[in-house]
Amino acid sequence: MNIMTFNTNEELNQIAAGIFASLIQTKPTAVLGLATGSTPIGIYQELIRLNEKGYVDFKDVTSYNLDEYCGLPADHPETYRSFMNVQLFNHINIDKAQTHVPNGNAADLEAESKSYDEQLAKASIDLQLLGLGHNGHIGFNEPDAELHAGTHVVNLKEETRQANARFFNSIDEVPTQAITMGVGSILKAKMVMLVVRGAEKADIVHRALTGPITTEVPASLLQTHPNVVVLLDKEAAKHFHA
Repeated sequence: MNIMTFNTNEELNQIAAGIFASLIQTKPTAVLGLATGSTPIGIYQELIRLNEKGYVDFKDVTSYNLDEYCGLPADHPETYRSFMNVQLFNHINIDKAQTHVPNGNAADLEAESKSYDEQLAKASIDLQLLGLGHNGHIGFNEPDAELHAGTHVVNLKEETRQANARFFNSIDEVPTQAITMGVGSILKAKMVMLVVRGAEKADIVHRALTGPITTEVPASLLQTHPNVVVLLDKEAAKHFHA
């Protein structure tokens, strides 16, 4: 596991985007695993800049997102499909038909989960981007006595809904369920990039990367992956230098 610490968010974003760009330059048909939330926005902005300058070409790239809320109207601004379009896809030359986000409004969510897993098995993700939840979740894989390997519907924990409430008018509007790639699907990626920012994540990232491997901290399972790069801002990295 390669852990890198950055003094500025600009440096972190540039290095992260550079890793994506080099992959796409060497493999134009790369399959990317993408994430939502505030963590990747600066990285996506840097990728848009590199695309505009002609350094990276997304026309043959395929992407799969980690997760989606269940039950939000498709045109709701807080769906993860809306987020990806606004923050990245609308600004780069990617074929939208090649961008995949689980359908949180599917009539049969179990069938949707199975179908997403089948696509992932065929696609084989080259580089999976991850953020980290305050409780150690990756995707929407919440701490539990046992974890699902494949894509599944999850009941969101209260602390996760509270953390996401800032994006909605009130906590009542935050969905109670999401559909998410399972930890098994995430770990199948050839390379994983975990990006963590902020002092409030310092304890959990330290536990996830150095503590015991446990389903109570889903991100700790990344310790079992052979190719993980971790990018931390200096606040999130404070326990690594203590």
